[in-house]
Amino acid sequence: MKKRVTLTFPKRAIQMPVTYRLARDFNVAANIIRAQVAPNQIGKVVVELAGDIDQLEAAIEWMRSQEIQVSLQSREILIDENSCVDCGLCTGVCPTQALTLNPQSFQLTFTRSRCIVCEQCIPTCPVQAISTNL
Repeated sequence: MKKRVTLTFPKRAIQMPVTYRLARDFNVAANIIRAQVAPNQIGKVVVELAGDIDQLEAAIEWMRSQEIQVSLQSREILIDENSCVDCGLCTGVCPTQALTLNPQSFQLTFTRSRCIVCEQCIPTCPVQAISTNL
């Protein structure tokens, strides 16, 4: 099973090897999608956790016991097709190729199942046609 979560670390937990502990203690793989962590500051990491459902729940409970805020992700990328001008700038920053230009029509194609909601496309769009649902 997979769960996408946002982890918010308090200042004291920034140096904690969380992904190592998840793998070693709970047999949970953590794929880091986006991270914003700096010394002596609150850190935020978006990760996709993969493992057995019981192990995932135990891992989440352990993180919460370490005062790490865990919130489940339900965000997704939204594209306003009326605003989009099909310039293709977003396709250049999309790490999973969820955003592509159709080679025949030169129209933007969004494959939602490939999207990891890294949000790199949002600031790239010159007409602000890309957003999230939250």
